[in-house]
Amino acid sequence: MIKRIDSLSYKNKLRNIAPLWKFMFAAALFALSYLSHPIIQLAIMGWMFVWIVIYARIPVKQYVLLLAVPCLFYAASFPALVLEIEPLSSDSLTSGVVLFTAFHWAIKLSDANVLMAVHLFVRVAACLSCLTFVTLTLPITELFQVFKKLRMPALVLELMLIMYRFLFLLMDTASRMYAAQLARGGHSSFRSKIKDMAMLIVRLFDKTMQRYKGVSNGLIARGFTNDILMPPYEAMPMPARYKWEGYIGFVILAVVEVWNQWRGIK
Repeated sequence: MIKRIDSLSYKNKLRNIAPLWKFMFAAALFALSYLSHPIIQLAIMGWMFVWIVIYARIPVKQYVLLLAVPCLFYAASFPALVLEIEPLSSDSLTSGVVLFTAFHWAIKLSDANVLMAVHLFVRVAACLSCLTFVTLTLPITELFQVFKKLRMPALVLELMLIMYRFLFLLMDTASRMYAAQLARGGHSSFRSKIKDMAMLIVRLFDKTMQRYKGVSNGLIARGFTNDILMPPYEAMPMPARYKWEGYIGFVILAVVEVWNQWRGIK
């Protein structure tokens, strides 16, 4: 999945657009998504779909998959958002639907909690769509250049670069170990899959650290001085069509949100 995302970020149709503009555009929409009403958040989701799928030519399946995976974490917390546990003697039980009772306690589902959970999901999905735009249209090397131009501390950038490299080492090591287990007849049954997967997880970290030490020794042999130098930011042309669409669209969304706030719409 990580290799596929990295490949899409380099091959999309928005690849040659100014990285700093794309980052600031997504950041502005992210802030607006967090602060705005659900109708504006839905509009931002639709607009990000246009930018990612139509303009950047990212496959719909890949976009939906990347957007849906983080939503699973929200789905895991959904019951805690909509359900309440209260004593049977509580007067607030009449304001919701009682689903289960036991030992003088009741589990209640209220309309207010469901509405709050739906609004929260729309906000999460809108913010994720902005992050997905950055992930799929901005290669990691250009993202580091943008962070450097925005004066992010060098130590943070170096840690991010090392972690990014470590992810590929981890995936490559896991795929090799998994192929070795299959070649030896592993994963042949459910019980064997559980046993082999546990062994793979135990050995994975040790093997990855061995490869990481090899990479570190290679850097030291080439004169590494504890300072990872990154290429400077290179400005790219920004088509007027995309620039004005981004500016005008953001202004329209912001004006509509201010109008909703002024009218007291929730």
